[in-house]
Amino acid sequence: MNHLVITVFAPDKAGQVERIAQCIAEHGGNWLESRMSRMAGQFAGIVRLGVSAEAHDELVNALKDLEREGIRVLVAESGIEQSCTWKPIAMRLVGNDRSGIVRDITRVLTELGVNLERLVTEVRLAPMSNEPLFHAEAILAVPLTLSLEVLRERLEILADEMLVELEFQLED
Repeated sequence: MNHLVITVFAPDKAGQVERIAQCIAEHGGNWLESRMSRMAGQFAGIVRLGVSAEAHDELVNALKDLEREGIRVLVAESGIEQSCTWKPIAMRLVGNDRSGIVRDITRVLTELGVNLERLVTEVRLAPMSNEPLFHAEAILAVPLTLSLEVLRERLEILADEMLVELEFQLED
């Protein structure tokens, strides 16, 4: 069984996921996991699927043909998962919205060798003041060799400089 990771982009409208799922099923693919979202009138998703070696090329071609229906698909061959050399940490951040928050946080994470497993961000108005607040929730893949104290210390220094609140929690 080969694994593919596909990224899909399309105008948001009812039936887009069904059309993609139908194409995968019709051409011998098995939908394994996905993350999908709608944003600013567009639909985007990432899907990991399995397919036999015999059906691989036919499925890839069929996915690329979805472009005729306005669904753009990028296909990547899935690599072999490495053995787990990291621990998952949940991180939540809230602060006044400003340019560069994601850049500044990810710079520190990169310096520490921390990978982002998942990142969800949005700007919401504060309940009382109606000021824009930046919210981020992330799952961090922290190397087993990095102490949580060092991670917390580095990010708390940055949080103080940026005037944001950070919370951490070890994931199960």
